Amino acid sequence: MDLPVLVGVDGSEESLRAVDWAAEEAALRGAPLRLVHASLWERYEGSLIAQEVGKPVEEVMGQDIMDTAERRAHRHHPGLRLTTSVLPDEPSFGLVRESSTARLLVVGCRGRNAVTELLLGSVSLSVAARAHCPVIVLRGEPGNTAAGPVPGRVVLGVAGKDAGPAAVRFAAEEAALRGVPLEAVRAWRRPAHGTTGHPLLAGGPAQAHEQEAAETLEEALRDLPEGLEQRRRTAEGHARDVLVDASRDAGLLVVGARRRSGRFGLQLGRVAHGVLHHAACPVAVVPETG
Repeated sequence: MDLPVLVGVDGSEESLRAVDWAAEEAALRGAPLRLVHASLWERYEGSLIAQEVGKPVEEVMGQDIMDTAERRAHRHHPGLRLTTSVLPDEPSFGLVRESSTARLLVVGCRGRNAVTELLLGSVSLSVAARAHCPVIVLRGEPGNTAAGPVPGRVVLGVAGKDAGPAAVRFAAEEAALRGVPLEAVRAWRRPAHGTTGHPLLAGGPAQAHEQEAAETLEEALRDLPEGLEQRRRTAEGHARDVLVDASRDAGLLVVGARRRSGRFGLQLGRVAHGVLHHAACPVAVVPETG
């Protein structure tokens, strides 16, 4: 089955940037593009418009949005296979449901006001925490994502030794498709109560933690494809802060999110949650099952 690249469109400038990015991702993969507009607004607020144009309520503004997004996608990639859907549904619920038959989902995010402009919108956060496929959330300045993926390196945040391989595979695929290096980063932290009394023992615990971080990188990346340019780096500090710092000159930041069967609510983890709110570049959240 040729799974599509899925993009959520709500008519905003941010969602049209997401269309640009998703169209490029689909073209790179030779995959179809699926544009989805999910909203309950027209059902309750657009009845008068529906009567005037003679269309079902849920299709009035939604179809106009879809037509605009479709023209935009074909402007950059005329031969792209493309389908559209207008769903009378709550946006995050509709996109999560659609993600079960997609290879990738792309969403934009909007700052809500001058104080909280760095924070993630509720729809983007909910989708990233529940989707069945990898989700790319377009963080960063508009100029960084105006016409699809930018030519910066792909940064992969490597979790602990029990981390799943899905995020590694996705990051490697993205780097290979774009022809950019993959930088894998593992953060480590100095013990809070390390031995500092004897000068020969000072730094011992810290060195052990740094060595463990390096070994974790080696283990996580052992199956990377040959020929992929890669860099491996350990860094002392909180994982969220290390990855946010690395995102400042990156094209994409990739993190995994463990999905636990039988659990409800947002399944992101603290690191993924933190970088989604504060990263300076787009963030890919890749679900890891188990």
